[in-house]
Amino acid sequence: MKNANISRLGGFTLIELLVVVLIIGILAAMAMPQYFKAVERSRMTEAITIMDSVVKAQRRKWMQTNRYAEKFEGLDVAPKGAVWGQYFTKGDLQTGAGGNGFRIIIAGTNFDSSQVQAARMINGSTGNPLQYQYMLARFYQSDNVTCQGNNAAGRELCADFCGIDTPTLYCCDNGTSGWCPLPANN
Repeated sequence: MKNANISRLGGFTLIELLVVVLIIGILAAMAMPQYFKAVERSRMTEAITIMDSVVKAQRRKWMQTNRYAEKFEGLDVAPKGAVWGQYFTKGDLQTGAGGNGFRIIIAGTNFDSSQVQAARMINGSTGNPLQYQYMLARFYQSDNVTCQGNNAAGRELCADFCGIDTPTLYCCDNGTSGWCPLPANN
């Protein structure tokens, strides 16, 4: 009788353990979406840093030659293996195969409307669409970044990025809906 009382006082029943596991599972299920959103926000920060480097390189190129480079090979920050006006940050630099990164694109050569874009739509490893599908764009003569959400999760992420309450197709990191304004002609 004495041994039965000691073991009963020192352990947990199966029901008690199942309740604890259930509570932990519910808390984890509530936290996972926020975790995935935080991971994607860090990826956005990486893309914005790359875009900033390209914009600064394009501004230097304009000052040297009075034109923007049409392809990465013409820039002083050209990534190794970049082809023409695009490259992928992860996986194969020319096709994105085997990676899960951004497609960085140089778009245009006009002074007032040229931009660099960072698109994240398809997983290069599997070819499947990503949970967060969006594109970031920045004009060379602007400091603002436009976020375009291409699915519901992408629009929510863009709204969070832009600091607005209602998800829209386009928003600007200066806190407005729609595209960031084009730079004024100087």
